Amino acid sequence: MMNETFVADTPKDAYNEAVRKYGTSIKLISAKQVKYDDGKLRCEVAIAIPEDIFMEKSLTNQDTPLSTVVKTEEEVLLEELGTLKQQLALMKEDMLSHTQHNSNDSVLEKVKMLFIEKGIAKKWLDDVLVSLMGNSILSDAKLLVSYILEEIDESLEIEEESLDEPKIIMLVGPTGVGKTTTIAKLAARYAYMMDKSYKVAFLNLDSYKIGAFDQLGHYADIMQIEHITVDTVEAFMRGLKQLEAYDIILVDTAGMSPYDTQKFVKTVEFVQSDIPLKIEVNLLLSATVKYEDMNDIYNNFSFLNLNSVIISKFDETKHLGTLLNFMLLYKIPMSYFSIGQEVPDDLLVASKEFLLERFIGDLE
Repeated sequence: MMNETFVADTPKDAYNEAVRKYGTSIKLISAKQVKYDDGKLRCEVAIAIPEDIFMEKSLTNQDTPLSTVVKTEEEVLLEELGTLKQQLALMKEDMLSHTQHNSNDSVLEKVKMLFIEKGIAKKWLDDVLVSLMGNSILSDAKLLVSYILEEIDESLEIEEESLDEPKIIMLVGPTGVGKTTTIAKLAARYAYMMDKSYKVAFLNLDSYKIGAFDQLGHYADIMQIEHITVDTVEAFMRGLKQLEAYDIILVDTAGMSPYDTQKFVKTVEFVQSDIPLKIEVNLLLSATVKYEDMNDIYNNFSFLNLNSVIISKFDETKHLGTLLNFMLLYKIPMSYFSIGQEVPDDLLVASKEFLLERFIGDLE
């Protein structure tokens, strides 16, 4: 298989461009949103093409499109920037290595290893610690640990809860992460557990999972909340029109693999519909997922212009270093924490304190 990346304003356009060039035998590898040097966001869709089809199409297209030339120039610039970053990283590493070599008690090395063993990336630690070169903190383990924890606290981002205007809140994420249960918790919170009772409705897009409508419908009946299911963009628009008097519309989507082309393109169509209300797309991410999978999940869902991450399954792990590392590297805001299966009790507004307390407990 041969790989090629297509760039367009939307992931659907980029994917359609790939289909026009190579047909339907392609396989989607990834889709992500990238901010280019001109400040504009573009969608990059990477696909895999059977080698025989790739060679056939390449040989029959002798003229190089202008877009390809422009992209090549951009790639050259990015490569130069990448080389510069690598050189800076090597300089930082040399500085840190020199400090470790001259430290009698190897405090820096021990503290770094403590955090690395708990899941924090060496690169992030090096970026934070390089500013301490020559500082006496490097010889005091407790002070150094406290400094790193303060830097973690400063780096984490929280999406403040704001319900000042009507909105659509859509949850996306991989299969089995707990979207439907989390939506029920959010509905109970907004409708019954705040200073003001908001008018809430469910809109279900999950027509793939057997019983998905019944599960959300069960919660809707208990909480006396309007519940509509749709499976096309047109029905989605009609559903939103029907629910226009509601304060909050909670949208449940199909759980999908980050590599599921069919569901990927269909979800894009829903998100990019011409809708009158503000739509907030929240990625539901399990605290138990390993870093490599978190990375793939985020990169392949980022094309949806994510507003925040909701973390689920806190009750299924005591080790949060991997999750913390992910949040530090990607700097995407956290909005809610799902800490158990009970509806509505096991839902918290995201806080740095909660996450750091759990991490420090594991660190000790």
